[in-house]
Amino acid sequence: MSSTDRPDTWQAAFDLIRTRGYEHRAEPFKLASGQLSHDYIDGKFAVDTGERLAIVSRAVADLADAHGIEFDAVGGLTMGADSIAIGVAMVTGKAWFSVRKEQKQRGRKQWVEGTRLTAGTRVLLVDDVISTGGSTEKAFERVTAVGAVVTGVIPMVDRGDIAAGRFAARGVPFAALVTYKDLGIEPVKDV
Repeated sequence: MSSTDRPDTWQAAFDLIRTRGYEHRAEPFKLASGQLSHDYIDGKFAVDTGERLAIVSRAVADLADAHGIEFDAVGGLTMGADSIAIGVAMVTGKAWFSVRKEQKQRGRKQWVEGTRLTAGTRVLLVDDVISTGGSTEKAFERVTAVGAVVTGVIPMVDRGDIAAGRFAARGVPFAALVTYKDLGIEPVKDV
C-alpha cells in the first residue's frame, strides 16, 4: 500500500506499533509458523490501553473504508483478534465476535462467541499479527461454515506476503495496517 492509500489515522497507529509493539532480539525465537526471527512484535502490548486501542482500531476501520470493505461484524481467532475486534466494533458501532480455538463443550457448544453470525452476515476478519495467515484462515473456515461472508481481512501487522496470497486465492480483499516493509524487518518465508 502506498502512503497515498493510507488513512490519515495510519501514522499514529504505526508509531504505537513501532515504539510499543516491536523489539529486535539478539537471540532468535520461534514464530507460530515455526520459523525463527529476531524481530518480535507484541501486538497486544501495543494496544494495552483504551486510548492506544482506539487509535489502532480507528486506523483499521479507516483502512476498511479506504478499501471499500463493508462489514456487519468484526472478529477473528482468539486471542490475537480479540482486542482489535472489540476496538473496531466500538469505533464503528458494528458487532464483534471471537472464534474459539476449540469448540465449547457445554451450553450451546459454539465455535463463535459474541454476536451470533448467520447466513449472509458480512464479516471483517482481524488479527494483531499475521505471519502466514493460518490462524486467520481457521477463523475464515469457522465463520463461513455458518454462512457468514468474509468481506475482508485486515491484520494490525503482516510479517510477510504469504497471508495476502492465501486470501487472494479465496477472492477476499486483504490489507494489512502495517507490513514488514513498514517496520524494516525480514519477511516470513513461505516454507
